[in-house]
Amino acid sequence: MRQCSAILHYIGGRITRQNLPVVATFIVCLLLYLVACHKYEGFGTPRVFMNFLTDNAFLGVAAVGITFVILSGGIDLSVGAVIGCVSIMLAVLVSKHHVHPLLAIAIVLAFGAVLGTVHGCLIHYFSIPPFLATLAGLFFCRGLALLISQESIQIAHPFFQRLSSLSFPADGKVTLSFVALVFLIVLFIGICVSIYTRFGRNVYAVGGSEQSALLMGIPVAVTKVGIYTVSGFCCALAGVVFSIYTTSGNATACVGLELDAIAATVVGGTLLSGGYGYVAGTFLGVLIFGIIQTGISFQGTLSSWWTKIAIGVLLLIFILLQRIIQRKGASA
Repeated sequence: MRQCSAILHYIGGRITRQNLPVVATFIVCLLLYLVACHKYEGFGTPRVFMNFLTDNAFLGVAAVGITFVILSGGIDLSVGAVIGCVSIMLAVLVSKHHVHPLLAIAIVLAFGAVLGTVHGCLIHYFSIPPFLATLAGLFFCRGLALLISQESIQIAHPFFQRLSSLSFPADGKVTLSFVALVFLIVLFIGICVSIYTRFGRNVYAVGGSEQSALLMGIPVAVTKVGIYTVSGFCCALAGVVFSIYTTSGNATACVGLELDAIAATVVGGTLLSGGYGYVAGTFLGVLIFGIIQTGISFQGTLSSWWTKIAIGVLLLIFILLQRIIQRKGASA
């Protein structure tokens, strides 16, 4: 407990208006984890923590992509539909048309990137609200997925089976699964892009004020189209991760996952109005999802719907916190 107090004291000396939401997320995540470790025997083991990453890898990959969208002040409602569509496309290509998995993965990733590019072009060049443009993408992808196959298809290719069972030693007997590793790599790339690249700085600038970004000479068109291309690519990659995780494709999979991804991003401290937030905060939001879900499974007597209730309460709290921060910023 002394170490936790020292961490909180260290953070407390560095809290600003910009990082207050992500600091709050860190504190909530830490408290939830400590309470769960105290209440449930074995909850604090490294194996359980690795399961957080494995079970939420596809959500985490999608959430990294949507973080860039929300940072720009936009929204993407097509996330879950793209994941379901990509998973069934991948299953059909590999299992029915005998396309090598690597080529099939490249095809579906290109599909996601192109779809995201179309979203970005519709939003910027035709001034279609992001809500409507990506809602159209949602219906298109879900309809296309059901047109391809209304039944779940198992992927029995040996290469896919190896990826599903592949793991890497992390600490003694604890291993890191392949899908968890993909999530961590995407997270690391997302953090680096958002902080250290011109594209990342442009995303924050567009989210802060698109008109100001234009006056500053920032290529707003390229940035906005690029943001949705990144989101589409990450959604397609999340579909690949989902297929590897389940070794199957399902057209109806991940219904409503876009709401989970948005919730994880907002709970992670990214402002819905854009301009403020951190990709690392999204990781904390995904961890909170994992902690709550695993805690409920440890309890055994609680319904899985309590996860939605808990996340809904946290989401409301963080939205209120963001509103308070924005009002104080406006009055300062």
